[in-house]
Amino acid sequence: METRPNGDRPASPTSGQRMLMLTLATLGFALNFWAWALISPLGPRFKDSLGLSSFQQSLLVAVPVLVGSLGRIPVGALTDRYGGRLMFPLVSAATIVPVLYVGLAGHSSLTALLAGGFFLGIGGTSFAVGVPFVNAWFPPERRGAAIGIFGAGMGGTAISALTTVNLVKSHGTAAPFVLTAIVLAGYTVVAFLLLRDAPGRTVPSEPLTARLGRAFRLRVTWQASALYAVGFGGYVAFSVYLPTYLKTAYGLQQADAANRMAGFVLLAVVMRPVGGWLSDRSSPVRVLGWALAVVALGALVQGFTPPLAPLGTVAFLAMAAALGTASGATFALVALLAPADQVGSVTGVVGAAGGLGGFVPPLMMGALYGRYHSYGASLAALTLVALAAAVFTATRVRRAVRA
Repeated sequence: METRPNGDRPASPTSGQRMLMLTLATLGFALNFWAWALISPLGPRFKDSLGLSSFQQSLLVAVPVLVGSLGRIPVGALTDRYGGRLMFPLVSAATIVPVLYVGLAGHSSLTALLAGGFFLGIGGTSFAVGVPFVNAWFPPERRGAAIGIFGAGMGGTAISALTTVNLVKSHGTAAPFVLTAIVLAGYTVVAFLLLRDAPGRTVPSEPLTARLGRAFRLRVTWQASALYAVGFGGYVAFSVYLPTYLKTAYGLQQADAANRMAGFVLLAVVMRPVGGWLSDRSSPVRVLGWALAVVALGALVQGFTPPLAPLGTVAFLAMAAALGTASGATFALVALLAPADQVGSVTGVVGAAGGLGGFVPPLMMGALYGRYHSYGASLAALTLVALAAAVFTATRVRRAVRA
């Protein structure tokens, strides 16, 4: 059963209101993702200072991804019930604590870093707040583009890549963490004062467990989860592991590797709203099919570790563009097929699948490289998975959209 916050007919929001809410949500997503990705650029530094193995380094950058992914399931359902107006400030404020812990005290051992990284995962749950919040503000024909624009907030990982290493070199290990905590505190106040839930937002009256049960029974939940595990999972995996990959496979310096990772992230961020926009005008199925095919081709080329100039760079940039496009198109599919009062719950499950898709590859790449001193097998696996997802899109998902 669904109820409205009140019995009055809701007033239609203006374009200005919609854009303000979209801007605030995207900003909040970007800042929380900035916090979520703080450990990744420092992975090589921690490996050297703490004497970590390749697998331990992979585990260090993967733990926030795991927690941020699984946390999206309850956070998405809670957003359906309580709205982004409450959940965005709450998640942002909660993320400040682990950010300060890691920066001020929690970087002296692997155990401390893993504990800090575990709670940094809270920042990653902000995605499951923003999608239902934005979805409710926009009409169906504009939701793909709007959610794609919101999804560009994943560029917060680029902020981390571009600033973290330089701030540590200039001002010490605590500097990027303290700065991020201050910015998050400012956003928490702004969000509390300015964010508003969409007029007429449907508020489910069912218990959280019942709503999650309904979400798990929807076909779109599982289809979108599989596709997002490849699209967004691939993005997350490269955004956290690319500095290590470039340093290990090509001998790049830490700062150079972090800057190249930032370029990868920025291109994926730009292409995410493009994926949503194209899906509004064409079909999420068509956009996903082409994007996944490009991912497969890029991974196949990179599996041979070609020279970075130009073939390796072209392969990585093609994958970045395709992964961003696929991520945007996946949530255009969710907006198209998910019931309005279930968008948060479905988003939580799909977002968790995407994050889990990013958790496994860094561990696999680190373990396989430690054993074989090559990343070829890992990239061959990505090629096969992307091809399988493209075929799945062209068959099962296409039939679901036409039904």
